[in-house]
Amino acid sequence: MRISELAGAAGVPVATVKYYLRDGLLPPGQATSATQASYDQSHLRRLRLIRSLVEVGGLPLAKVRQVLAAVDDPDPDPYEAVGAALAALPPYVRTEPPFTRASAALDAIGLAYEPDAVAVAQLDAALAGLEAAGRPLDVDALRRYADDVVGLARREVASIRHSRTRQPQQVADVVQDVVLGTVLLEPIILALRRLTHAALFREREERGGDGQKPAANR
Repeated sequence: MRISELAGAAGVPVATVKYYLRDGLLPPGQATSATQASYDQSHLRRLRLIRSLVEVGGLPLAKVRQVLAAVDDPDPDPYEAVGAALAALPPYVRTEPPFTRASAALDAIGLAYEPDAVAVAQLDAALAGLEAAGRPLDVDALRRYADDVVGLARREVASIRHSRTRQPQQVADVVQDVVLGTVLLEPIILALRRLTHAALFREREERGGDGQKPAANR
């Protein structure tokens, strides 16, 4: 396909595609003349990934490059490869240990983790923010949140393609699946949570705040 067709299929302006080509985020197409090139499905897939990272994930281009590097040259171990890509996703917090709040909380609820994982730093910053606001989260509350997340996470991991051969392209596919699933689905989870909060508050108010319908409606 020509560059205009590639841009149309991905839903981005031609000028943006040209910028990604100049910047090396998108690999060059197959030259068909001195001024034209042809692009295939691999370019479309790459462009859609970049668009998701930039427009939905809100990643700066430096972080986009970090994700693309993990896709282009993945660690042979899918766990390490996925970790390298997820480390580029927001929120961006201080990543120098120790993360005493997060480590203590994770140890208390019995969740396995890598001490230097970026998600541990993100949890530590979130717990610190709660404390600063005078709303600390105790271990029992954190455990309840973790229990709710486990079922969701299990279904997501089960849906990701898995291969025991660990060929570079297969690992790259896993990395891309995980990154896209995280970037594209987390906004949906957040929106559903907020909508559910609103629905439950409305329901509670309609029932008089104590689970009972107001006297006028009984």
